[in-house]
Amino acid sequence: MDEFRFEITEELEDERIDKCLSVLIDSLSRSFIQKLIKEKAVTVNGTAVKGNYRVKADDCIVFLLPKAVEPDIVPENIPLDILYEDSDVIVVNKPKGMVVHPAAGHYSKTLVNALMYHCGNELSGINGVMRPGIVHRIDMDTTGSVIACKNDLAHNRIAEQLKAHSITRRYHAICHGVLKQETGTINAPIGRHPTERKKMAVNLKNGKDAVTHYRVLKRFQQYTYIECELETGRTHQIRVHMASLGHPLLGDEVYGSRKTPFHLQGQTLHAKVLGFLHPTTGNYIEVDAPLPDYFLHLLHIL
Repeated sequence: MDEFRFEITEELEDERIDKCLSVLIDSLSRSFIQKLIKEKAVTVNGTAVKGNYRVKADDCIVFLLPKAVEPDIVPENIPLDILYEDSDVIVVNKPKGMVVHPAAGHYSKTLVNALMYHCGNELSGINGVMRPGIVHRIDMDTTGSVIACKNDLAHNRIAEQLKAHSITRRYHAICHGVLKQETGTINAPIGRHPTERKKMAVNLKNGKDAVTHYRVLKRFQQYTYIECELETGRTHQIRVHMASLGHPLLGDEVYGSRKTPFHLQGQTLHAKVLGFLHPTTGNYIEVDAPLPDYFLHLLHIL
């Protein structure tokens, strides 16, 4: 068990204790904190409290956090759409609904499970046993190109390119509304949403630099088919940036409308082009992931 202690300051006074702790430790979900409170693992000034307790200035909160046990991640024979592969890297076209790496609630049927079966022990170990080979990721309902590394040297060199924003990443998307400009650049920092911790937002005060370039591919009556090129790679960057313009992605129930037409499963976003310098040869490699069937069908309908 790990013990955590906090003394409440005036700025947090009168907050519910579960919300207060989710702010103090943003890696823990509010539901998990509520579970700890019910199990009397959280005390205030030495006394266990209920979840609706409102904290006061100078309260001393102590709680015990069980040590995380990493589950065994096993190889699974899941078909992969391989766009490029050699002894250093593999680039796959990830389908909709597949999580990139194991996490709470998703310990099987992830891209990592599939890569472990396909590559055996030939995956970099820098990101630990939960993320072998994984150097970047895309959202569960985003499709398209993901690169994984088969050794630590390749991992470090691809990670350096990601950090330097030198990797080519072009996405195709369909957004709500009709964009008037043919091209544009969104330069707006992205950080955690101030009140909804699972969302990102344009955050001028605490956000990190984020730049997205877009161009119109085709206009429809109520929607626009666009290409977005990432200059940076923040969490949910394209989704947040397009929503900030008033043009959220079609199907995005987090940053757009909860009522989605066409019975879509999440945002209409596809990582189409991925270009990088090969970690060993230095040659430029570019792969183009074909649009998934659902996306092509949607374009046909529109």
